[in-house]
Amino acid sequence: MQDEARNERLQMYGGLWGGMIPLLVLIIGLVWLSVAERGGTKPFWACAWLALAIGLFFARNKAQYCLAAMRGIGDKTGIVIVTAWLFAGVFGKLMAAGGLVDGLLWMGMSTGAQGGVFTLLVFLAAMLFALGTGTSTGTCIALTPVLFPAGYFLGCDPGLLGTAILSGAAFGDNLAPISDTTIVSAYTQGARMKDVVRSRFPLAISAAGLAAVVFLLFGGGGEAHVMPEIQARLDPSGILLLLALAVVVVSALMGRHIIESLVYGNVAAAVIGVAIGNIRPTDIFGIPEKSGGSTGLIQSGIDGVVGAIIFAILILAVTQILVECGIMQRILEFAHKSMVSTVRQAELFIIGVTVVASIPISANAPAELLVGPSLVRPMGERFGLAAARRANLMDCAVCTIFFILPWHIAVAAWYGALVSAAEAWQITPPPISAALYNPYSWALLAVILFSALTGWNRRMASDEEPSGEEA
Repeated sequence: MQDEARNERLQMYGGLWGGMIPLLVLIIGLVWLSVAERGGTKPFWACAWLALAIGLFFARNKAQYCLAAMRGIGDKTGIVIVTAWLFAGVFGKLMAAGGLVDGLLWMGMSTGAQGGVFTLLVFLAAMLFALGTGTSTGTCIALTPVLFPAGYFLGCDPGLLGTAILSGAAFGDNLAPISDTTIVSAYTQGARMKDVVRSRFPLAISAAGLAAVVFLLFGGGGEAHVMPEIQARLDPSGILLLLALAVVVVSALMGRHIIESLVYGNVAAAVIGVAIGNIRPTDIFGIPEKSGGSTGLIQSGIDGVVGAIIFAILILAVTQILVECGIMQRILEFAHKSMVSTVRQAELFIIGVTVVASIPISANAPAELLVGPSLVRPMGERFGLAAARRANLMDCAVCTIFFILPWHIAVAAWYGALVSAAEAWQITPPPISAALYNPYSWALLAVILFSALTGWNRRMASDEEPSGEEA
C-alpha cells in the first residue's frame, strides 16, 4: 500500500501552485533571515518547520502528505550525508585543536615573504586548512585573526589579503572530501567519492591557479612590519596535521567508503595531535568537571554539525513534497521542451539552477539538497552524464556566487572575523564589498562554464565503471 501511495501524485488544493507553498514559505523565511544578517542553520530550522506545517493545510490527503515528508526525512541518501557529517565534524575539531593554524602561519612567515607573495601564501594556507577541516566558515574564523594582521604588516593589499582567506575557504569547501558540499553533491548523485575527487581536481585547481596569479600580481602595496605578538605564535609542529588529511584523501581515492576514510583520518589526527603535545587524551574524551559540560573534542565536533544535520533533514522533507506533487517533474519537462535539448545545454541548466538556488539561501549544502536529487540528477541522467560529472558541476556552481554575497554564512563569518582582527590591531578593514571581487569564485565560475561549453573534463555514464550508490 505504501508503494501504491508513493506512485500516486500528491494532490494539493490549488494544484501545482498549492504544492509550491512549502517551497515559497521556506525561501521567504531564508531570504528574510539572511538579509537581516540572522541567517544560520539553526535559525533556518523554523523556516523549514513552518514550510512543512503550512503546506499540510493545502494537502487534499493529509496522511499522504505526512508520509511523503517522512519519506524525505528517511531518505537513504540523507542518512549517508548525516553520518558523514558526524565524522567530518569531529575531524575538523581535531585538526584545529592540533595546531594546524599555527603550523600554517609558520609556513607562511618563515619564508620571509612579503606583499603579493605573502598574499599568495595566505591563499595557499587557507586552501590547505579548508581541505583539512572541510569547513569554509571555520577556515575564515580560524585563520583571519592571525593571517590578516600578519599580511597587513607584511605589506599586503588589505582587500586582496582578506579575499585570499575567503578564496582559500571556498577552494576547500569545493574540493575537500570531508566538506559538506562534497558529501552532499556526491551522494545525491549516487557518485563514488574517489571519482568525484579525482575528476573535480582539474576544475578546482585550474580556478585556484587563475586566482593565484591575481593574488601574486596585485596582492602587494603596503608597508612591511611584523608585529612581535604574531611572531611569537609561530609553531611548525601543527603542519604535521596535514598527514591526517592525506590519510583521508588517499583512503577515499583508494575506493574506501567515506565513513571508513573519515574514521582513519580522525584516528590519525588524534594520534598526531597527542604525539606533538598539542592535544591531551582527555581533550578528546573525558569526564567534564561540571554537569552539562563538554566531554571533549568529539562532542564539540558533533555539536558543530547538529544544526546542519537537522536543517538538511527538514530540507529533504520539503523537497520530497515538491517531488511527489509533480512540481520538479514539471520543471524538468518545461526545461527539456523549451531550452534543454543537448548535453551542453543540460550542463548549463545544472550550473544555472544550482547558482540560482544558492543565491537566497545563506548555506550552500542545503541549496544542493534542494536541487540535487529532484532537478540535477534526473536532468543529468536524461542526457547520460556521469554521476561524478553531475556532482562536480553542482558543487562547483554552489561555490561561486555563494562566496561573494554578504548575507551568506561564510561571507558574514569571514567579514566579522576581519573586522574583529582589524580592531584588535588598529587596522582599517576593507569594506564587505571586497567579497564581490573574490578571485577564486569568479575563476571557478569561468572554469565550469568553459568546461560545459567545450566539453573539457566531461564524462558520460557510459564511461563510468558500474556504480557505486553505496560507495
